[in-house]
Amino acid sequence: MSETTQRFIPDRLESRWTSLLKSWETLLVAVAVFVFVVNALSSPYFLNAWNLSDATFNFTEKAMIAMAMALLIIAGEIDLSVAAIIALASTAMGLALQYGAGTPELVLVGLFVGLACGAFNGWLVTGFGLPSIVVTIGTMSLFRGIAYIILGDQAFTGYPADFAWFGQGYVWWVISFELVLFALVALFFGVLLHCTGFGRQVYAIGNNPTGALFSGVRVARVKFVLFLMTGLMSGLAAICLTARLGSTRPSIAFAWELEVVTMVVLGGVNILGGSGSIPGVFIAAIIMGLVTFGFGLANVPGIVMSIFTGLLLIAVIGAPILWHRLRGEKTLP
Repeated sequence: MSETTQRFIPDRLESRWTSLLKSWETLLVAVAVFVFVVNALSSPYFLNAWNLSDATFNFTEKAMIAMAMALLIIAGEIDLSVAAIIALASTAMGLALQYGAGTPELVLVGLFVGLACGAFNGWLVTGFGLPSIVVTIGTMSLFRGIAYIILGDQAFTGYPADFAWFGQGYVWWVISFELVLFALVALFFGVLLHCTGFGRQVYAIGNNPTGALFSGVRVARVKFVLFLMTGLMSGLAAICLTARLGSTRPSIAFAWELEVVTMVVLGGVNILGGSGSIPGVFIAAIIMGLVTFGFGLANVPGIVMSIFTGLLLIAVIGAPILWHRLRGEKTLP
């Protein structure tokens, strides 16, 4: 082996380690450890196994939506109607319950409504070329408005005991069904984005949709599929949330879209599209769950958490832009 070859291998390994240490995901892991330690020192109840298990319910339903939302934002689009889709899907399940539907039918109704709402959003965006932010702000009002028309100030209750397992059941000891489901969803979207041709098309569309189109990528079809998946994940979250609460109200999951987008952006996904990773979003979801749980143990009012989430979203979006400007680098307008 020549002297040049002997030097090349360590240099390449060192480069990989340096790149890993400088990655956003590594920083997020450090933040997660810091938040965990602060919570453990702040409350004697934090390290209880069952309390930590309960903490997962603070983020798993939102995080499942965030996985699909990450791909959608990487592709240069966004869906702000996800919380309203949850409300409409939950209302539809409540209606089905009134007509005698059992657990299998309720699950199918929730998934179908989520998928239909995603298809409607995708059709408006890809079929008419409308901006997704405008479309989904409109459907956000539309979907939740339908839920309010059906329910008013009433609520659907009396869901079957076996249906409640989806939101309250445990697979083993303190490992909840929702946590396992979240892990499987994260694995699926991680493989889809990082290990398949479809994922490469998503990145290509986010970086240059026109170039991707001329390269043979069916841009409209890919975006439509992404809206379908986001709607489907919203329907899945609706099943878990409704099962966990045991009731349906039109205000269910109110303002969740802000937390979902914050998870995605905190995870390192560029809000303008073109870059990001599923591992980053996975860690960001855990961080937000730990912060929410820590606030709960400290008896911090929910409105403070909303303020924190809003400030965090602004900071995560604005910090990279400010950093580039301080270094004299050009940024997108």
